[in-house]
Amino acid sequence: MKDELTVIFNGNCPICSREIAVYRARAARADANVRFFDMTEEDPERFGLTRDAAARRFYAVAPDGHLISGIPAFALLWDRLPGLRWMARAARLPILGVLAESAYTRIAAPILYALHRRREARQVRA
Repeated sequence: MKDELTVIFNGNCPICSREIAVYRARAARADANVRFFDMTEEDPERFGLTRDAAARRFYAVAPDGHLISGIPAFALLWDRLPGLRWMARAARLPILGVLAESAYTRIAAPILYALHRRREARQVRA
């Protein structure tokens, strides 16, 4: 589909999975034309990502085919979801956007990746 936004997420991260479930429900209600791609079920190499890279950050493929990550990727998704468009606008404000991206890159993404690795290790042991 021409206007489709593809969201690449880590289904092995418990927090990410819960958040995506909320986004998925909102997208379905709004007919938002968002495709959710779980990098643990399909190979993210089709987007030029290794599994490890896809597990480390939130990615989206814009309708024009560009791969975007972090807060700008979230903003693309939030733009399509009723009730969350204000977050997209806030994320694009110069100072707030820089602060949000810095917090995501330095704090949230590493914590979520650590959760992913811990869950992966448990699955290997089981």
